[in-house]
Amino acid sequence: MAPFWHLAKRLLRCRGMLVAAVLLAFLSAAGLGVGLLALGPMLEQILHPEAGDGLRQLAERFNAEGGFWRVPEAIVAVLPEERFNGVLLLIVLIWCLTVVGATANFLHQYLSQTLATITIAKIRRELFGHVLDLPLSKVVQSGSSEFVSRIIRDAAALESGFVGLLGKSVAQISKGVAALIVAIVFDWRIVLVAIIVGPILGLVLRKIAKRIRRGARGSLAAQQDLLRLSGERIQGLRAVKTSTAEHTAVEQFDEANDRVVRFELKMRTAKAMSSPIMETLAIIVLGALALLAASSILKGDLPFEDFLLSIGAIAVAGASFRPLASIINDISAAAAPAARILKVLGEAAEPRDGSPLPRHAQTLSMDAVTFTYPGAERPSVIDASLRVAFGEHVAVVGPNGSGKTTLLSLVPRLLVPDQGAVRVDDVDVATVSLSDLRGQIGVVTQESFIVQGTIAENISLGRPDATREDIVAAAEAGHAASFIGEMPQGYDTVVSEHGASLSGGQRQRLSIARALLRKPAILILDEATSQVDSESEAAIADAIRGIEGCTVLVIAHRLATVLDCDRIVVMDEGRIVDVGPHEELCSRCGLYERLIRTQLVAVES
Repeated sequence: MAPFWHLAKRLLRCRGMLVAAVLLAFLSAAGLGVGLLALGPMLEQILHPEAGDGLRQLAERFNAEGGFWRVPEAIVAVLPEERFNGVLLLIVLIWCLTVVGATANFLHQYLSQTLATITIAKIRRELFGHVLDLPLSKVVQSGSSEFVSRIIRDAAALESGFVGLLGKSVAQISKGVAALIVAIVFDWRIVLVAIIVGPILGLVLRKIAKRIRRGARGSLAAQQDLLRLSGERIQGLRAVKTSTAEHTAVEQFDEANDRVVRFELKMRTAKAMSSPIMETLAIIVLGALALLAASSILKGDLPFEDFLLSIGAIAVAGASFRPLASIINDISAAAAPAARILKVLGEAAEPRDGSPLPRHAQTLSMDAVTFTYPGAERPSVIDASLRVAFGEHVAVVGPNGSGKTTLLSLVPRLLVPDQGAVRVDDVDVATVSLSDLRGQIGVVTQESFIVQGTIAENISLGRPDATREDIVAAAEAGHAASFIGEMPQGYDTVVSEHGASLSGGQRQRLSIARALLRKPAILILDEATSQVDSESEAAIADAIRGIEGCTVLVIAHRLATVLDCDRIVVMDEGRIVDVGPHEELCSRCGLYERLIRTQLVAVES
């Protein structure tokens, strides 16, 4: 339970709202207690119509006994003497207390749920921001669905625990305690029973809560797998349909869904046991109290009306404490998501601070860099060294899996080399401010990233200060202006999620326009033209060629793109095997010559 209580401390950050919610709960409980106490004089007048006294006589007799406190004389003077009027006054008082208590209870629940929602929203925001700050290798290794599950599902489960803790438990405990105090006023021996029964109830609930926590952990992990599988299959629905893999997808979904059901059923048993156990113990306790009270009545030590009030107060206390079993279940179930959330928040974020980095104007170099993905058996980049002059256009080619993308991912520090260093103008990028470094780098990946929003919003992603003129200029440079102009609302046209309403080439040209909008000093194109036709690629190449003050690194599968570069880097199995212009590599590098014949797409006439 420690992770849950650790996160529950964040409720204290809204101290004023928390204090108000707790005070309102106790105000509601106090109204209940006073109402129960008011039943005493009313019952005495009803049960003893001949010998009973009116409220004024009862108050005068109470003051005459000289107790700890006295009824003020001003109140005694206005109390009715007739017994019926006294009963009527007490009933009106109970009505008023009921209204006050209900209002206080409503405000308590309102503030409690508001506080829980606000706190969870802040935790969810912190969790999302922290995931964005994690090293890319960590996110790739764990999978995006794991983090999405913790941001959405785990946070929702934790909110249920917060609502149970603050909104339900405080209200029920305060009402139960108030009713128990009233019962003790009429017969203090009830305290002895509470002392005996309390630890037994606590032990039973602790055992049940432990089983629920174990089941909740397994259920959340299974739900995470279910989220990953369903997300992958639905996002790749086109491939699923064309591969006639619907049946396989359903079978895989059934397996994951069955795991969720198994863990949920484990929790079901523990949750189902809690209420019957509490009810059984409550009946046993009430029976013991009834025997105790009956013995006192027969001996003449306990008036019958006090017995009725005592049993009634105990019943109210039992009704108030009864929901605690399900509340404790909710809090116990919230312990597992709390631990998962804290685990993510405990992951080290990529370091963002460092020395300022002036705009790149000299060289970009890699000095004997080696990088291995977590859990991989061999490095993806091995002892790679390269030096690129400012403004130079360099292509990186090689067989699939040769380490091209990994090599260029080291430049914006998406990945950090295990050995060696990447330097911009002879400054190690590991020592500079991350925002300074990435602020002057534009990256276009093979898989275009398009969000649901307008065309203009997609181009200006990361540059909210960009003007419409800047956006249009970037679209023209990325050869996207032509198809944007044909859309119904132009730059204000809303595209679907993942850019489903656009063709692959259109999505890629928007990504290129986004990179060019940044006016980068270093432009990285990771097979950025793979989904663009030859005509569009030629226009984009002309635009890139005309960019001044920019070093361009290109991973390409089209020969035209490679031929347009000043130099070509050839990679194989993580190593740089050769570097040079096209003509020289054709004459001396067998791997490059083979790539031209087998992988690089020739220029279309």
